[in-house]
Amino acid sequence: MKEELLSVGIDLGTSTTQLVFSRLIIENMAGAYAVPRMEITEKEIRYRSRIHFTPLLSQTVIDFPKVKEIVEAEYERAGIRKDEIHTGAVIITGETARKENARAVVDALSGFAGDFVVATAGPDLESLLSGKGAGMDGYSREHRLTGVNIDIGGGTSNLSVFSRGVARDTGCLDIGGRLIRVGETGEITYIAPKLVQIIEAENLDLKVGGKLEKEKLNPLLNIMVEALEQSIGLRKDCKYYELLITNRGLSETEGISAVSFSGGVAAILYHPKEYRETLQFGDIGVLLAEAIRNSRLFRKLQVVEGAETIRATVVGAGSHTTEISGSTITYTDTTFPLKNLPVVKPGREAEGPGLARALEQKFRWFSVEGQLPRLAVALEGEKNPSFTRIQEYARELNEGLAPVLRAGAPAVVVVKEDMAKVLGQALCSLNPRMSRSGLICLDGIRLSEGDYIDIGKPAAAGSVLPVVVKTLVFQN
Repeated sequence: MKEELLSVGIDLGTSTTQLVFSRLIIENMAGAYAVPRMEITEKEIRYRSRIHFTPLLSQTVIDFPKVKEIVEAEYERAGIRKDEIHTGAVIITGETARKENARAVVDALSGFAGDFVVATAGPDLESLLSGKGAGMDGYSREHRLTGVNIDIGGGTSNLSVFSRGVARDTGCLDIGGRLIRVGETGEITYIAPKLVQIIEAENLDLKVGGKLEKEKLNPLLNIMVEALEQSIGLRKDCKYYELLITNRGLSETEGISAVSFSGGVAAILYHPKEYRETLQFGDIGVLLAEAIRNSRLFRKLQVVEGAETIRATVVGAGSHTTEISGSTITYTDTTFPLKNLPVVKPGREAEGPGLARALEQKFRWFSVEGQLPRLAVALEGEKNPSFTRIQEYARELNEGLAPVLRAGAPAVVVVKEDMAKVLGQALCSLNPRMSRSGLICLDGIRLSEGDYIDIGKPAAAGSVLPVVVKTLVFQN
């Protein structure tokens, strides 16, 4: 059985806002007598919006009426009504995710129709999304190598490392094309605070109100490029590297042999002849791209052109509903429904003594400004686990889920194999606090990292929990 969905992806970034409408075909890939397993089998981009500068009322507040106006105008240009949209994703990234009204804006935009994934992406999640959007996950899997994607936007450069298709590490630097902005006559109108520190320390002739000249800018561009080189292990002598780290740098740079670029600066990197005016965007993006092309990043690594550059983001989300039998699940008193829980998947190789540590690292990817959102942990599990293995799972999960409980959120565990009931009972026995804070342990659901799930109110006298799985869809 096939089903056609119309999906939209809305991305609010540091510099730009854009929409993509796509047609998705969802098909049941399970057998006639098996539990339905819906997958996206076809995807067609219906409409790509113009790329708009993200409107701001101030350095700390998004201009939501203007954002709404942009979105409504693009719906009209696409010839698509709001009630035609089945599902979608609203992702807010970069510096925009730090604005005072960021969450209110994405929640309001999700009301444009359909059952939307709504995510405020901190630096780590943005790195993961852009790496997948650029296609480095697939490239590293196909070529059996370790590669890094560097997403260079207006305010930040997000790094994601993939080893044979598996996300290994993320990092972020305050390096971007709009950290210095210029007016129509070439005068500097804005310099980001961190760059001001470097300019003052190096005694560079750059200041707001002054004329931007390439010769004066080159020393600063060299420092930014050196920081990018050091971020992936190509050098160790950039003295401003620590200053330029947004939240954390990469810890796993061993074996990186390929690099791809995405973000607004990447389009200039790959096609420099199309961008001959150095200040045509009113910032230093073109000059930064030129400096990167002349760096070790291009000389020392295999450079892979990303599947997408400035549009390396989600084009929407496909979703399906799965009913879970109450005989194999555990749940305690929890406020339902739970919406838009990001899926954290440590991987089968981590489902042992190192599970708690693996979860600690993965949780960092989803935290924004130190705040951990409600989320779901996805495990593969085992078909016939022994009592000892169940207890080992419970101990590791009890330790790994501690930050979730401290944040006052319910512990949500989704296992592919049929072991949720006994695992949930072991967790409650080991830590009675889980019963009080809320525990949901489900099984029989296939989840991937990057999915989002909704868990509805219990049905059939509490014997069934409906679960909606939403899969983010990328350009490539």
